[in-house]
Amino acid sequence: MNTTRTTPPPSTPKRPLTVHELALEAAGTAVALALGLPAPLRSLGDQLIRAASSVPANLAEGAGRAGRDRQHHWRIAYASALEADSHLRLLVGAGAVDVAKAAQAMELFDRVRALTWRLIHPRQ
Repeated sequence: MNTTRTTPPPSTPKRPLTVHELALEAAGTAVALALGLPAPLRSLGDQLIRAASSVPANLAEGAGRAGRDRQHHWRIAYASALEADSHLRLLVGAGAVDVAKAAQAMELFDRVRALTWRLIHPRQ
């Protein structure tokens, strides 16, 4: 039997979800970097945008789910944060993006992964 679980949005002024807020900031920084890429790197920029935007989206969707479905979305968010980090490292190595801004995004994605890991693997 399917039941609908009603929960508040993942981040509201009364109930902030820290990992979601960090993910939004990281994704915003990554998307801004991707939008400034030259034409030969646009496909990599598109992949970065998809991976980065997937992180807060899956955290939000997971917050609205329960059980294994919740865990599934949080695992996707974790993996997407790894993917975004990889794309950023590649772009830094190619000299295509501002190193300081990319480092800021990578640090935020690292914090998101740490917090998401705790969501997926709570201490018992």
